[in-house]
Amino acid sequence: MQSTILILVLVGLALVGYAVGRARAVVISRGVTPLHSLPSYYGLYVALWSALPALLVMTAWLIAEPKIVEAVVLSGLPQGTLDNLPPERVGLLLNDIRNTAFGNIASRRGDPVIEAAAEHLAGLHATGSVLMAIATLAVAAAGLWLARRRVVPQLRARNAVERTVHVILILSSLIAILTTAGIVLSLLFESWRFFTKVPVWDFLFGLSWSPQTALRADQVGSSGSFGAVPLIAGTMLITFIAMLVAAPVGLMSAIYMAEYADPRFRAVAKPILEILAGIPTVVYGFFAALTVAPFIRGWGEAFGLDVSSESALAAGMVMGIMIIPFVSSLSDDVINAVPQSLRDGSYALGATRSETITSVIVPAALPGIVGALLLAVSRAIGETMIVVMAAGLSAKLTINPLEAVTTVTVQIVTLLVGDQEFDSAKTLSAFALGLLLFVITLGLNVIALGVVRKYREKYD
Repeated sequence: MQSTILILVLVGLALVGYAVGRARAVVISRGVTPLHSLPSYYGLYVALWSALPALLVMTAWLIAEPKIVEAVVLSGLPQGTLDNLPPERVGLLLNDIRNTAFGNIASRRGDPVIEAAAEHLAGLHATGSVLMAIATLAVAAAGLWLARRRVVPQLRARNAVERTVHVILILSSLIAILTTAGIVLSLLFESWRFFTKVPVWDFLFGLSWSPQTALRADQVGSSGSFGAVPLIAGTMLITFIAMLVAAPVGLMSAIYMAEYADPRFRAVAKPILEILAGIPTVVYGFFAALTVAPFIRGWGEAFGLDVSSESALAAGMVMGIMIIPFVSSLSDDVINAVPQSLRDGSYALGATRSETITSVIVPAALPGIVGALLLAVSRAIGETMIVVMAAGLSAKLTINPLEAVTTVTVQIVTLLVGDQEFDSAKTLSAFALGLLLFVITLGLNVIALGVVRKYREKYD
């Protein structure tokens, strides 16, 4: 919370700097020597100098402070506390100290050593926060004062501001690229550790998924089973059901709104349809578990079918409702982008509206529609909450939509819940599943973009 308040204060100082710099430039412009830039650029110059250095100091402080505080807290522990402790146990000890200090759940709450260390950590954190605020505000005030003094007619404020904005844009792009690279590299590194314990062949083509491992070698299931085929099959089954719902409904609604609907109706119906994309997935999960699943089970029992209380059909149907806006909105935009000349030419040849849609408009918009469908498939593959609440956690290799199944994303969540040791095959398998999911969704997105890019120019 204090960081947020501090950022708001810096924004306020930047606004003050803009007003001060612009006002000084206006005063100077009344003299004999003309200004190099517009007064607003001088205001932006002062604002940037008052905000950017302070933000850099604040960022560096937030990065360095936790490491320094933790090192000081560990050095202040009673002698012998850390003797012969592996790094993993030291990390768990620090986690207990942090949780105790900030009022979270801790496994060793009440331990005098932990309580004393937590009090020490809380005190250092409070002191560090105050010092960070003082240093950040001092740098901001100094930057504002120095920048204001530099506001003279010869200052090339526009050039300086544009160079700064250019650097900010480059850094923003680098952050996005480096974040993606970091995610990929972390998945590759942890997956490599997993594949040193479990063969790649067994993971990709194994037919049994049971990652629970025993604590002792003589217990049953001490090795675990890490065949990902049941998870892939469950993911594809639910995705297929979802697309059976989303593809026809979304495409037909897009065609209606683009070609048949009155403009006033379209202006109301399209936003209402897109509201579905803004509903939290946990709400869809409640709807699937409490309404759709019992309804399907009741109908199944009426026809003598054995329907599980958690089924792929319930999860897939609700997921299909959730991704209808993806198909509908993207397809609607693509259909509206088809040139009107194609419609006029079809009508001139005597074709009806329905013939024009089926023979001209849909084929012309087909690349974009295929791209929309593939993007919707990627969205369905990555869904978690609906499957957790409506499809269950059972890793079954089945194509029966009335049975409980699980997906790759659900297993990732299950494997990483709670305090885990990241040196066992059970935990590392989550990263292998994440890498597999990443490759699948990346392939679908590449195919979608390739289809759109290949055929887009044919209808310009």
